[in-house]
Amino acid sequence: MKNVTLRQLRVFASAARHLSFVRASEELHLTPPAVSMQIKELEAEVGMLLFDREGRSVSLTTTGEYFLAHARRVLAALKDAEDTVARFKGLTGGQLTVGLVSTAQYFLPGLLARFRAEHPHVELLLRVGNREQLAALMQRNEVDLAVMGRPPREWATRAEPFAMHPHVLVTAPDHPFTRTERVSAAALAREAFIVREPGSGTRAALQEYLDEFRIHVRMVMEMNSNETIKQTVMAGLGVSLLSLHTVGMEVRQGLIATPEVEGLPLMRRWHVVNNHAKLLSPAAEALRYFILEHGEAQLAQTMPAA
Repeated sequence: MKNVTLRQLRVFASAARHLSFVRASEELHLTPPAVSMQIKELEAEVGMLLFDREGRSVSLTTTGEYFLAHARRVLAALKDAEDTVARFKGLTGGQLTVGLVSTAQYFLPGLLARFRAEHPHVELLLRVGNREQLAALMQRNEVDLAVMGRPPREWATRAEPFAMHPHVLVTAPDHPFTRTERVSAAALAREAFIVREPGSGTRAALQEYLDEFRIHVRMVMEMNSNETIKQTVMAGLGVSLLSLHTVGMEVRQGLIATPEVEGLPLMRRWHVVNNHAKLLSPAAEALRYFILEHGEAQLAQTMPAA
């Protein structure tokens, strides 16, 4: 495999992550035929198929799964080398991959736009996922920095809080709770809950709240999108526990209510996180400091008026 190229490894890793040549082509700004050609050339070098192909659907072969682990290590080592060299060059540019939990989509892009205005030669790539997905990306050294509510505890990270992160009960504006001065935690047991998927920080926050008050609720729907949950709540199909930062616009427009509930808001913190073993490039350090300095003010803009 002496003739395997880094470009082939990058294409292979992207296709393996998405299990789609089309989505890999979009991520890498290539055409689908170009992605397919790179994969075929790589398979020719390896001497075995790395993907099983059935129409437009692809899946990793056993060989592909083993090869992926080695490909990721090679790409991670190269990224570390690039970051080390960048430290000697100083902050003139570079590429940063920033991971964010889906809830952070409501404020982080605006913050990153301000950072880019100050550092126009830094290229930013975003990777969005739930907490577990983001932790896996960090452990594989596929993101430089991550913004999340609950940092990983399974391995060493540097996690620095930069703002409070309140979670509240959200209901349709005509829900009976909106006519109650203060809702008891026990009253939630009678409600139909729309919840995020396991592995998300929002789902973990809900479970923590339920455990604290020793109540059980009916989880009638499970969704991996805050936007879909909001639409379902607005339609009156149930209630949910969501980050207050995700519903600012709907609350201001009277589309969603956040009644006062015993034990809520559940206060957590936003963190900027990086792998403790990873040497950050000057660009990554600059973004880290920028988030710590300006993140709280950016978040304040997403909050509904008191």
